[in-house]
Amino acid sequence: MHGAQAAHMTRVRDLREAFASANERLVARLRGATDEAAERQVETGWSAAQIGWHVASVSTRFAALIAGDAAGVQPLPETFSERPWGNIAASMPDRIEASPASHPPAAVRRADAVAALEASATKMARAFDTLTLERGAHMGITHSLVGTISVYQLGEWAANHIARHNKQAKRVLGEQ
Repeated sequence: MHGAQAAHMTRVRDLREAFASANERLVARLRGATDEAAERQVETGWSAAQIGWHVASVSTRFAALIAGDAAGVQPLPETFSERPWGNIAASMPDRIEASPASHPPAAVRRADAVAALEASATKMARAFDTLTLERGAHMGITHSLVGTISVYQLGEWAANHIARHNKQAKRVLGEQ
């Protein structure tokens, strides 16, 4: 295996592990909460179960983009250079308004949120299984929150998205 392919395999492994770890932490948080606590409506936002449902919805969308099952990914310009994800994440506002398509229903059961998170993790694992060096490095998206990023960075965004919402779920559940 030559250097570029080895680097690709390492990056995909790292993305897979970061995503799985973040998703498992949120699933564990929801599993550890009671139904009442996870489903309790919050005046200023979503319940912990709704947060889990939202995360699963967004992760499923990210997986479809990474796998090529959804439109939106385009060839990156020849001049494209990845910015470190930490710099991109640091430039994101603390509060982000989710797109209406990823808003949870008014009531979400804890068990349904957990099932949706587990299903989205399976979809993401399959997306990483099919990710090629060419697609990861030379295709990407442009989004108002993050600018232009590679498909690899979609995986980083997915893991970061879960981590942000896990902190939110922790606050909602009163675990601070």
